[in-house]
This record gives sequence, C-alpha cells and structure tokens, in this order.
Amino acid sequence: MIDVSKFNSLIELLEAFPDEESCIVYLEKLRWRNGKVKSPFDKKSKVYYLPNHRYMCKNTQKIFNVKVGTIFHGTKLPLRKWFMAIWLVLAHKKGISSLQLSRDLKITQKTAWYILQKIRIYFICRNRGRLSGEVECDETFVGGKNKNRHWDKKVKNAQGRSFKDKTPVFGMLQRKGDAITRVVENTSQKELTPKILEFVKRDYTVLYTDEWLGYNAVDKMFYHYSVDHGKGKYVDGRIYTNTIEGFWSIFKRGIIGIYHHISKKHLQLYANEFTFRYNTRKIRDSSKFKLLLRNSYFKITYLDIVAA
Repeated sequence: MIDVSKFNSLIELLEAFPDEESCIVYLEKLRWRNGKVKSPFDKKSKVYYLPNHRYMCKNTQKIFNVKVGTIFHGTKLPLRKWFMAIWLVLAHKKGISSLQLSRDLKITQKTAWYILQKIRIYFICRNRGRLSGEVECDETFVGGKNKNRHWDKKVKNAQGRSFKDKTPVFGMLQRKGDAITRVVENTSQKELTPKILEFVKRDYTVLYTDEWLGYNAVDKMFYHYSVDHGKGKYVDGRIYTNTIEGFWSIFKRGIIGIYHHISKKHLQLYANEFTFRYNTRKIRDSSKFKLLLRNSYFKITYLDIVAA
C-alpha cells in the first residue's frame, strides 16, 4: 500500500497517484484494511466481486464501488483531482478560496465551492469529543465592524455583543490539547451551559473564562475561575483566556484574508475547518490527508450542503 506519510509535497502525491486506478486501489486498501470488502448497504451480506473494481451486495442486489457512501459518492470528478483538492486545503494554513482552487484544478468555481464545503463537513471528525484538565472558554462574534460598513449598510444599535449583524461562535480549548467550536444562537447561560456540559468532562477539570454572565451557571458544576477583562485585567497566575483568544485571532485572520465574508448558514463549516487545523497542528500534512480519508465514510449530497 502507498505510504502517504512519506509525502512532503503535492508533487509527491501526484507521482504516487498518476491515474484513477491507483487512487481507487489506495482507497480500497484504506477502507477495507483486511482485504474483505463489506457492502455499504448491508454489512452482514456476502459480496460478489465484479470487473473494474465493482462489487454486488448479495442481500440487496445493489452494485457498488469504494466511493459509495463516502465523500466521493456520486462524483464525476476524477479522484486524482479530489486528492489534490484535499491536499491543497490541508497545506494552506489559512485556507484556500473556491476561486483559487478552481484555477489550480481547472474546474468551475461552483464545483470548487462544493468540494470545499464537502471537505469542511468531514473536518468535524476533529471538532468533537470531550475536554478535560485546564479548559478555557470564550466566545467570538463574526460579521465585521459596523464602523467599517458603507453608510447605507450600517446597522442601528449594533455594537459589542449585538446579534443583529454578527453571529456568535462559542469555543472551548484544552490547554496543550484540542479545541471545540460551535455556532450558537446567543451567549446566554441557557445556550452556553449545555455546550460546556456536552464537551467538557466535569471530573478533574478547571474552567477559565472572562467575566461574562453567561458563565455564572457553571460555578456550581466546575472549578471555575474568571478574569475581568472589563477592568483591564487579563492574567492572574494561571487564570487567563489568552490561549483561546489566540485561536480566535487565527480564525478571524483566515476569514478576513481568504474568505472575506461568511454567511451564518455555513459558518459552522468554516469553524470546523479552522478547528481541524488547530487540533492537527502537531502532525504533518500527509498524516492529515490520511486522517481525513479515514473519516470520510458517510454520504453527503449537494442538497445537504445548500439546504437552509
């Protein structure tokens, strides 16, 4: 099996996968590691081998290949271009626009956007789980500053934590560990407390936040310490939220520099992207490539992505 862990560049990837056949063989060995093909329609069914890397599920009588039920389900784009797209997304540390990807792969901008959105959905594989130890919690607002808007696009009474023109994103980050981000409706106790309980272990965990009232409810559930930013205080020994604020800085630089504008509808996908990058910051691009392929075994359609 091709060892992608040795790759350091896009050129090496293309040399290892010169055609569609090589891509299919690699995916088959990655998906069915023991060499035993399993039907995506009935895992207990016997499978018949057909020519050209096709298979038939005995119980359902359906014909399938290695792409069925994965990120590549139903695609007409060559797998080689998909592999290139995944590598480019992972290699660009602040992201890559659909226009740039369309030029790099010689495809339409609409196809490039669809590929990127699909990849971002699968990035959720590193935007979940449970955090413990020392965990910082913070929120950020995405939507730009009102003072920078044209006079006819300014929003009245939209300052600070206003939800009229901005979308809040809640983040939890384990020091020297992973981050988890979720787009939320607001930053109230009712909205933030369930997210903390879902993603942060209660045992042996210390929470660090700012002085926002939305964190008051967790006082009775965790060891909780806060730093009062409103009074100009940012560090008190180990009490600070500088780590997650650094993560937000990377997140927003990517938005401003690469994507410029993100709708609320798709914001969670972009949060997945930057969270994936942060949580895989210590591994090589080749390992990220293999990790994403190993976690791409569920079907996503165009309608799933554009649905409101």
